[in-house]
Amino acid sequence: MDKLTIFSGNANPVLAQDICKSLKMKLSEVFVGRFSEGEIRIKLGENVRGKDVFVIQPTCSPPNENLMELLIMIDALRRSSASRITAVMPYFGYARQDRKDQPRVPITAKLVANLLTTAGADRVLTMDLHAGQIQGFFDIPVDHLFAVGVFVDHIVKLKLKDLVVVSPDVGSIKMARAYAKRLGASLAVIDKRRISPEKAEAMYLLGDVEGKDALIVDDLIATGGSMIEAVGALKKYKARKIFAAISHGVLSGPAVENIDKCKDLEKIFITDTIPLDDHKQHPRIKVLSVAPLLAEAIKRIHNEESVSCLFD
Repeated sequence: MDKLTIFSGNANPVLAQDICKSLKMKLSEVFVGRFSEGEIRIKLGENVRGKDVFVIQPTCSPPNENLMELLIMIDALRRSSASRITAVMPYFGYARQDRKDQPRVPITAKLVANLLTTAGADRVLTMDLHAGQIQGFFDIPVDHLFAVGVFVDHIVKLKLKDLVVVSPDVGSIKMARAYAKRLGASLAVIDKRRISPEKAEAMYLLGDVEGKDALIVDDLIATGGSMIEAVGALKKYKARKIFAAISHGVLSGPAVENIDKCKDLEKIFITDTIPLDDHKQHPRIKVLSVAPLLAEAIKRIHNEESVSCLFD
């Protein structure tokens, strides 16, 4: 592990520290500041020549700042003769535009993949991509981890009765199936019609939830509109207790206010891929750490060991 070096930008330094704690090593020093006009200024605090370097930087809010920090840090590492540079992106931003589903729109996920490669990243480690096919946008190796194990370990302790896992839309069926299989639960799907990028209206529920505890699973929660519609649909079909497990707590706009108003939601579990700011804290939001999982993946990649067992 002598050659292993870990840096962090400003996006989620607490997660980076927790990962280093799991690996029993120190976070490497780097200055990440700004010039007077706002341009990002970076200076590495130690020699990285010949080192296996991991940069922990989710591209969460503010996404432009955090993405540019990551790209500039990768460039600095490449020019400092690092042996290998791995971009550890627990949350991969700009992933929601992953195809041309309308005329005259970009594919931002592919653009970010190109930027990372051009900057000098040799591989990417990420978690619960908005769409699994984003891995194919890269010409470098991508290790795609899943938070399902972290959530399942916690949910099992709740000892929920007659559990049904609910996909809030057709796109999340594969994820919901993985949870249902691990939890030995049944599966339900909400068929919704999206009115706008921020607002969706739940339409029909496929599956039986009457008298059962329900667990809504999804990869991210932004304003919370989709989840509230899902909770309303589940209550309409007489579900008992309703929980949610969401990998990335973006929690933008009125998200916390919406969660507060949604009294039928018992608890929402999110991970620390994105830091939960103080003003977003809520008694019904519980954060579970993915630091041990990311630490194990980093250790295996560094030691040239298989990471596939972590994908399950």
